[in-house]
Formats: sequence, C-alpha cells, structure tokens
Amino acid sequence: MHYANPVPAVSALVLDDDGRLLLARRAHEPDRGLWDTLGGFLDEDEDAIAGLRRELREEAGLEIDVGRFVGAFSDRYGSAPDARSVVNLVWEATIAGGEPAPADDVSELRWFEPGGLPGEDELAFTWLAACLREWSPAARRRGIRPGRTKGPANRPFG
Repeated sequence: MHYANPVPAVSALVLDDDGRLLLARRAHEPDRGLWDTLGGFLDEDEDAIAGLRRELREEAGLEIDVGRFVGAFSDRYGSAPDARSVVNLVWEATIAGGEPAPADDVSELRWFEPGGLPGEDELAFTWLAACLREWSPAARRRGIRPGRTKGPANRPFG
C-alpha cells in the first residue's frame, strides 16, 4: 500500500504596527517572481515553531514573536505532475529583532497594506490566496495586533 503523505511547511504572516503584511518575492522556481509568505519546509523531527523561527532567520534575517495560529492549507509544490503535496501551517507573527533583508531564496521583501495585497495572479501557490482571503477580513474585523517595527509601505528592502 502506498500513502501520498504531504510534506509539512510553516509560514508567517508578519505584521507591523500599522497592520501591514510583509511578503517575499520568490527568487527560484516554483513560482519565481511571485509573492509568497516567509517560511518553508520543516526539517525531519523539527518542532513547527522552531522551524518557523529558523525559516524567518534564513530568509529575512528576522527574529519573530509568534502569534495566533491562522490555519492549515494544502497545496502542491509546483505544477509538475509529480509535484509534492504540502500542508502549510500558518501563524501571525511580529518582528522581535533584526531588520528585514532578503536572503536565501527571497529576491525582495515588501510591506503591503491589508487592502492593497497583491492579486491572486501575483501570488505564489493557490493556498496563499485562500489563506489571505480567510485571514484578511478577519484581521480587519478584530483589529490587527501591533508588532514592534514599521517598514516603508510597498517599498522593497535591501
């Protein structure tokens, strides 16, 4: 018997004091050039929160405070017929230390207003559009919890 087990990944919706969302432009395939959350695949036997913190350090040089769990979103990693199935575990987070700087597989970082997020055709992976649709209205209804940093609106870092 064969089980098509999904690969676990973690992602952060990083927010600043003004409720803006930090997104990363992908430097590599799949979905090179499209906007994505910061995060990535868990290492074997790695705790999800530890993996989330590791990924944010690797991709943006940031230390984070992890907030509310947003949800779990399934997708495929690319469009190839043999693309792996992925379960993305998503949390809100704020910056606890460091200055956002693109690194690893990120070509650009940019803050987005909740009402000015990239369109679905500009987002990597279908799970991200679904996540932002669920998250964004809820975030506006309850008020975004403030973070500790502010970044320039819609301007790249680094």
